[in-house]
Amino acid sequence: MNPILVPIKQDKPGFEKFICSWVCRGDLCVLVDVGPSRSVDLLVEALSRMGIERVDYLLLTHIHIDHAGGVAEFIRYFPMARVVCHAGAIGHLLDPTKLWTGSRKALGELALLYGPISPVKKEWLIPHHEARLPELKILETPGHAPHHLSFVCGGNLFAGEAAGVYLDLGASQYLRPATPPVFFLKEFVESIDKLLAEGDIPIMYGHCGSAERSRPMLERARRQLLLWEKIIRETSASAHEEATARCMEALLKEDGELAAFLDMPAPDQDRERFFMANSIRGFIDYVEKSE
Repeated sequence: MNPILVPIKQDKPGFEKFICSWVCRGDLCVLVDVGPSRSVDLLVEALSRMGIERVDYLLLTHIHIDHAGGVAEFIRYFPMARVVCHAGAIGHLLDPTKLWTGSRKALGELALLYGPISPVKKEWLIPHHEARLPELKILETPGHAPHHLSFVCGGNLFAGEAAGVYLDLGASQYLRPATPPVFFLKEFVESIDKLLAEGDIPIMYGHCGSAERSRPMLERARRQLLLWEKIIRETSASAHEEATARCMEALLKEDGELAAFLDMPAPDQDRERFFMANSIRGFIDYVEKSE
């Protein structure tokens, strides 16, 4: 089973190849993540061009609106599909009021671009511990989000953002932690260790990246998390008022995994600065609470 990447273009510079879904076609047609509500039509059009008329299961790595915002709209096109998500997240899908409020607070205008998340009917949802699909293993991998799941499906690892955000730019590679508030380092590292225990298999990321071998990628992500803790702990303590900006400057200078930032077009750099700042704030909050 070879997963197919389906980029879901967003109406914002720098977001043309950042949001995505993964398609696995076999005896069953399975999708991993669905993207935001405002771009569901584009996803459905892409699936139609692939000749996909039926989707059996939609697997959600987590319920942030850039991954799960379009569930209700998607099911209208594929009413036979059932949605597998973390049991603890089901309440937020049934009534997404708090999820939408939190998304607008965290993302600002970007949340409006993605679009609101509509309520999902209970009969569409399968709690992750009740899902029984052939060749599917579900792993609880909190860190990026408390209700984050990773999937091993058909010998491939779908890591969502449990291993960060990875982009292959051809001549260079880019790897960034996805650690927005509220962030807990111990849980994030334990989740990476759990994924490492699955062996060395192809890895698919939640934002368009992929790699043939998961083990070296996960080891890189683990080292990067610990490096960020060291740099942010040192930098934020010495300049709290401008901590986020100073930490970003230090990380871009000292973290080799971010070197490809300089190879990105300006709109992509703007996008990454936005999300990098969010990840840094998660680390700063964690550092302050751990002292």
